[in-house]
Amino acid sequence: MPIRVLLADDQRLFRQSLKYLLEQEGDIQVVAEAADGQDAFTLAQDIQPDIVLMDVDMPKLDGIKATRLILERDPHIKILMLSVHDDDERIISAMHNGAVGYVLKDADHKEFIRIIRGAFRGEKVLSPFLADRIPKVPSQIEGPVQQSKEEKGSAKIALLTDRERETLNLLSEGKSNKEIADRLCISVETIKSHLQTIYRKLDVKSRTEAAILFLRERR
Repeated sequence: MPIRVLLADDQRLFRQSLKYLLEQEGDIQVVAEAADGQDAFTLAQDIQPDIVLMDVDMPKLDGIKATRLILERDPHIKILMLSVHDDDERIISAMHNGAVGYVLKDADHKEFIRIIRGAFRGEKVLSPFLADRIPKVPSQIEGPVQQSKEEKGSAKIALLTDRERETLNLLSEGKSNKEIADRLCISVETIKSHLQTIYRKLDVKSRTEAAILFLRERR
C-alpha cells in the first residue's frame, strides 16, 4: 500500500509541482489537496491520510492551528510542516502542536522523500535545517553499554530540577521570558538564569534546541 498524502498549501503551482514530484515515487500517492487550513482539517477527517504536508501560512485557518485540530481528532495522522520561514517561534509552535517535522520548502527532493518515508514509519525525522538546531549527542561509551540518543536525551532531561522542567515546559509552549516569569511569579532575570542552567545541562545553545529536545523526549 502506498503512503497516502494530503497536500495542504495555498499556492496552486507549488501544490501541482510537489504532487508531480511525489507521485514519481512508486510508494507515495497524493490522495487530496487543500488550499487552506479549514479544507485541510475537513479533508483529513474524511480521507484519513497517512501523512499531511501542511503549509504554515494559509488562509482561513493557519497550518499550526489546523495541525492541532486534526491531531485532536486523529492523533495517528503524521503531519509535516512546510514553510519558507526558519524562525524559532514557528518551529517551536509547530512541534508543540504535534507536527512530527518541519521542512523548509527549498529542501532537496531526495531528502524530502526520505523525511516523508521516515515520518510514515514513525521515525524521529529531521530536515537538514532542523538537524542543525538539534543538539548533537556525543557517541561516548558510558559503562558497558552504549546509550542510544533517545536514552541520553531522557537522561539529560532527568537532570533538571522541577522548576527548571516547569520553565522548559512553558518555553516549549512558545512563551516569552516575561510570560514565563509572570506565570511562575518570579523575575525575568531569574528566568534567564534558569535558562542558562537548562542550556548547560542539556548541552544546547538556544531556546529552540532546548524546546525541541524537550518536546521530542516528552512524546
